[in-house]
Amino acid sequence: MVRLIVIGAKGRMGKAVLEQARRTGDWEIAGEIDQGDPLNPALTRSDVAIDFSSHAFSPVVAEASAQAGRPLVIGTTGHLPEESRRMRRAGERIPIVWAPNFSAGVNLLFYLVRKATAVLGGEFDAEIVEAHHRGKRDAPSGTARRLAEIVTEVRGVPLEKAARHGREGEPGPRKAEEIGIHAIRAGQIVGLHTVLFAGPGEVLELTHRAETRDTFALGALRAARWVVGKPPGVYSMEDVLGLS
Repeated sequence: MVRLIVIGAKGRMGKAVLEQARRTGDWEIAGEIDQGDPLNPALTRSDVAIDFSSHAFSPVVAEASAQAGRPLVIGTTGHLPEESRRMRRAGERIPIVWAPNFSAGVNLLFYLVRKATAVLGGEFDAEIVEAHHRGKRDAPSGTARRLAEIVTEVRGVPLEKAARHGREGEPGPRKAEEIGIHAIRAGQIVGLHTVLFAGPGEVLELTHRAETRDTFALGALRAARWVVGKPPGVYSMEDVLGLS
């Protein structure tokens, strides 16, 4: 059995990961860490950690994991640039799976959006719409941001230049490289992402709808099992699924 600790254990995703780990019976829960709990003792008695704490605390977790020599799965989003740099530096010492979304379907969506962007070319405008529950703190979602990054990576333009977060007033005609990103926060929506490609005479929509957090929890556990024994580096869920 793999010894697992969950960081952010009292949050929505932390609870879901713990529930699925106990249900499968393949994991030994070596620690349930939340705000105010000591981190290092749990890391030393674990084989791998899953972090669903907060964007501000994830760099602390990554650095502590690197010091303890333990692999890590990071599921938090909304990181500031310096927070991201700290986590990537930790990835030079340990293997880290860092993903905005652990769903197999969403990661297949990443793959399909990359292919669609390359095939359809610049004649097709790209727009992204995401919807989540009313309690989600960051916007756009990490998944929506990753989808936008994929489109801009294929097109060779900086995301900061292309992204347009909503529109109001008179924004003027749409620029060729522009990518609209729109966030909905309502009710108990678990997660919905649509990438719309609109071109001459036709529209293509690629949509993923999450109906339960169990999907993300099972994906995080799959990533945790996969990352044990890997060489240092920062990996994606696409690496875990063999889609890279």
